Amino acid sequence: MGQSTSSFKDGLMEAIPNLRAFAKSLIKNADKADDLVQETVLKAWAKQDLFEKGTNINAWLFTILRNEFYNLMRKRGREVQDSEGIYCNNIAIHPAQYGSLDLHDFRVALNLLPDDQREAIILVGASGFSYEEAAAICGCALGTIKSRVSRARLRLQELLDMDGHYHYGPDVSSAHIALRSFA
Repeated sequence: MGQSTSSFKDGLMEAIPNLRAFAKSLIKNADKADDLVQETVLKAWAKQDLFEKGTNINAWLFTILRNEFYNLMRKRGREVQDSEGIYCNNIAIHPAQYGSLDLHDFRVALNLLPDDQREAIILVGASGFSYEEAAAICGCALGTIKSRVSRARLRLQELLDMDGHYHYGPDVSSAHIALRSFA
């Protein structure tokens, strides 16, 4: 251990009581304050080559401690205290892969529709146009667009083997997960 490392270590050791007092004033919990001081000392030791010899080591250490405290507070702001697992049990979601598979099946079924029905259902169902606007875009009567959309919906239900409202949303095996989050 060289002379500069020894003097750095001495300065670090001398500062620990003041660092503990400062940490306690920030956190109000002795154990957590000690943890904060330990993190500060470890970080300072690892970065001692960045300390400029001849400058105030206490100011440098207090800055590290304060920055560690702010990091800890930011981290705590993102964490949820859930030791009983209650929150975790209520945030279960429908698995994403099913949505991807359903979308793939829908695209295949959509491509099986006749062109006029596919165009009508995309204009009204996906693009948000009114029946009147879709009729004007397609250059046909309002009743024709309504008929095409209706036939397209029925054909999609048939192709996707959907015969009731229970086919929308989570499947039977994962429905309990989604329902539990609304309970």
